[in-house]
Amino acid sequence: MAAPGIDDFLQMLSAERGAAANTLAAYRRDLESAEEEIPLLAEAREDDLAGLGKAWRDLAPSTLSRRCSALRQYFGFLIDEGYRQDDPSGALPRPRIRRPLPRLLSKEQVEAMLRQAEEEAAGDDPAAVRMLTLLEMLYGSGLRATELVSLTLDMVPRDAPLITITGKGGQQRMVPVSSRARLALSRWLALRPKGGRFVFPSRASHLGRVRLFQLLRELAGRAGLPPESVSPHVLRHAFATHLLEGGADLRVLQTLLGHADIATTQIYTHVDAARLVELVNARHPLGQAAGQRRASPLAPTRKAD
Repeated sequence: MAAPGIDDFLQMLSAERGAAANTLAAYRRDLESAEEEIPLLAEAREDDLAGLGKAWRDLAPSTLSRRCSALRQYFGFLIDEGYRQDDPSGALPRPRIRRPLPRLLSKEQVEAMLRQAEEEAAGDDPAAVRMLTLLEMLYGSGLRATELVSLTLDMVPRDAPLITITGKGGQQRMVPVSSRARLALSRWLALRPKGGRFVFPSRASHLGRVRLFQLLRELAGRAGLPPESVSPHVLRHAFATHLLEGGADLRVLQTLLGHADIATTQIYTHVDAARLVELVNARHPLGQAAGQRRASPLAPTRKAD
């Protein structure tokens, strides 16, 4: 029987795992790059895959790691479909990478951007009010860029404190909308061009991620910040970090961000060992009891055995 190809694999990812369009496009690019080196990719042997290390030696470790991950999943799919009994992916290179932490904006820097956006939106210019709304929702709700620009009108009930977001893998979560963001959103909906189903429409469908990126950097420059320091992801990271600094629970933060694994939340929010120890000491009943015993001069001392 013919081996399942890349299209079959991507259809499985879409149907069974609910992979997003951006994820599917990335897998396609990675697998097609491998196919350029190994034309009969589904029949690749360990020697073939071992040779990819040399062919891809100039790639960044993160890119190489991602491509190898795509290949491992593809060969796992071939085995599940009964096309192969062996798994040659053990011969793939295994680059050691350390996940970089996103850039971070201070509270003062975010406040500078908000002040600038508020000043520009004072006259109800539609573009300025839209910019203020985008900024308030990125920083106030921690949305991903794609989640924000693809919001539809039926997802945003008027004056509702929560909106339902469909994130990565088709997973839905409830996200709170701050009173500031609700006010900005109400202003924008009153000025928004009529027609269409998207909250932030454009001539094609909705505001694009690239355009959102450009608008944020332009606003940052006008607010006196280095434009290269600002992006939608940086504002999402600021949302998470500033909530954690304010005492937010990691599990709550995980839910707000839509992370499947709390380990991702810990990396994303700069959680280190010292912070975790402090969190346990401050929140855990035993940690509080220990602090009270140390602080009380009346606490009994236990004799040594």
